[in-house]
Amino acid sequence: MVLNKDELAERILKDKLVDLTDAKHQLQPASVDLTLEKVFSFEGQGALDFDNSERVLSEVKEIPFKNDWVELARGAYKVRFVETVRLPPDVASVTFTRSSLARCGCELYTGWWDPGYAGRGESLLMVHNPAGIRLKRGAKIAQMVFLPLNASKHLYAGVHHGEHL
Repeated sequence: MVLNKDELAERILKDKLVDLTDAKHQLQPASVDLTLEKVFSFEGQGALDFDNSERVLSEVKEIPFKNDWVELARGAYKVRFVETVRLPPDVASVTFTRSSLARCGCELYTGWWDPGYAGRGESLLMVHNPAGIRLKRGAKIAQMVFLPLNASKHLYAGVHHGEHL
């Protein structure tokens, strides 16, 4: 069951699930728009194993905005969202590429947001368009959908908990 716009707005604003810049423009009928804070290029190789004991996240380098814009060539980038997300024990979330971004030849690869997660999330931005893309700081690039759950006893406590707070 997905929350409708009124239920979603009430939970977000009352429970502070997401710190919105402008609720009027970010609340959608069944989702919340997330906006662009930073863009990073990948600078090193990552490594993953089964139990994360040998996990190495790829090194990244921030790409500076020029006059609030960043120009990206075809390729893979890490993006950070402006909004801080705080999921209670009875809410999980998934994030999708905004259709406007997809229509420009780009997509976001995102993960699942577990109950108990708190932080400023990141995603993989793939620029498929051979001509690249220009993104303005604060551009709406993702849609976050919230999924109500029975309260979970097992909350997120992984390495990304509290990231960028």
